[in-house]
Amino acid sequence: MLLTLFAFILALGLLVTFHELGHYWVARRAGVPIVRFSVGFGPVLLRRRDRHGTEWALSAIPLGGYVKMLDEAPPGADEATRRAVFNAQPLIRRVAVVAAGPAANLVLAALIYAFLGLWGAQEPAAVLAAPPAGTPAALSGVRDGDTLTAVAGEPVASWTQARWRLAEPLSLGGAVPLTLRSAGGVVRTETLRLAPQPVTPDGPDPLLAAGLALRAPVPVAGELVPGGAAEQAGLRPGDRILAAGDLEHPSVEAFVQAVQAHAGRPLSLVVLRQGARVSLSVTPRPEAGEGGRTVGRIGVLIQAELPQVLVRLGPLDSLWQGARRTADMSLFSLRMMGRMVVGDVSWKNVTGPVTIAEYAGRTARIGLESYLGFLALISISIGVLNLLPIPMLDGGHLLFYLIEALRGGRPLSERARDLGQRLGLGVVLGLMVLALFNDFSRLFS
Repeated sequence: MLLTLFAFILALGLLVTFHELGHYWVARRAGVPIVRFSVGFGPVLLRRRDRHGTEWALSAIPLGGYVKMLDEAPPGADEATRRAVFNAQPLIRRVAVVAAGPAANLVLAALIYAFLGLWGAQEPAAVLAAPPAGTPAALSGVRDGDTLTAVAGEPVASWTQARWRLAEPLSLGGAVPLTLRSAGGVVRTETLRLAPQPVTPDGPDPLLAAGLALRAPVPVAGELVPGGAAEQAGLRPGDRILAAGDLEHPSVEAFVQAVQAHAGRPLSLVVLRQGARVSLSVTPRPEAGEGGRTVGRIGVLIQAELPQVLVRLGPLDSLWQGARRTADMSLFSLRMMGRMVVGDVSWKNVTGPVTIAEYAGRTARIGLESYLGFLALISISIGVLNLLPIPMLDGGHLLFYLIEALRGGRPLSERARDLGQRLGLGVVLGLMVLALFNDFSRLFS
């Protein structure tokens, strides 16, 4: 619980601070006086004033932040101050200041993805299991042991990358060319034909529905019981079980079941040892199992080995891939929002602080790489959400500035802006209520 809370506060604090720093940095470059830079809302807990007169504050409610600029010149202000206030700035400067916050979040996401690419990560190899009969993958010709190397012509180095490349085709449907390498090394292209699938957070995994799944982890012999049946049969730690009786490439569960079913009877094994196939025969010893039934035991700790690949990029490639992934994810998010509006995607996908906190804690427990990936994803969400043309958000201000530009530099009337702000506030509050409702529905379901 403490880790989840800490990971959530750290994530939100970092992302909000970066967003507001975007506004602050561009405003300072434009010469706009900054009254306050606050991380959080509500009562100020800590404050410090710098030499420029800006108050840096840490506030009590850590669910956002703000940069308060001097919008209007105070009574009696000199000419330089009247020219420097935000509302007196040329339109292009005001646009730059407002757009800088969301842009900062997108830049941060790109830098995180670039760092992860440069650092490198062990990811599951995209070795596919035999697809269930009748699924799109089975109908397209995907076979057990195929390695997915490209999706629609885009190379994928791992299952993680493959999932990302398949996310949009799975939701929208259509024909997707898959480049596959068989276990024998033969490369071919098959066309995966998909029907559009509903996108719901509690629905089935669309990859599994399409028949695409990783091959089951390989059983690997670990520690042996001295004098046990496995040791006597010649099994060694590190042996990879390729076959057990009639089972080819058994899963860990299938191998254990085969051993248990051969109590007192020989079981032939084929293992991979230092690159060579070795045939063995082991006779599981009968022992009492659950419910009084007799099961076979061979005295070995079986481990699961999932093939991994090291995905690491050079400096330029990592920057390019970071920017590209951020752009792809931003466009994907916008398309999903559009599909929500027309009813093609469930509104249950709208999440709030409870779900974000849950995933912050979950990724933090997995490791730094997962947590950084989570930060990048949330940073993109904040950037994209703030660019939506909804008054009260940065995108709403940009919409007002666009209208001003179309009107030849004449801003909307105070009454029109006030009405827009009220409508925007209603939309934002509605989204917040929906997000919290979805959060607690998942929490108590």
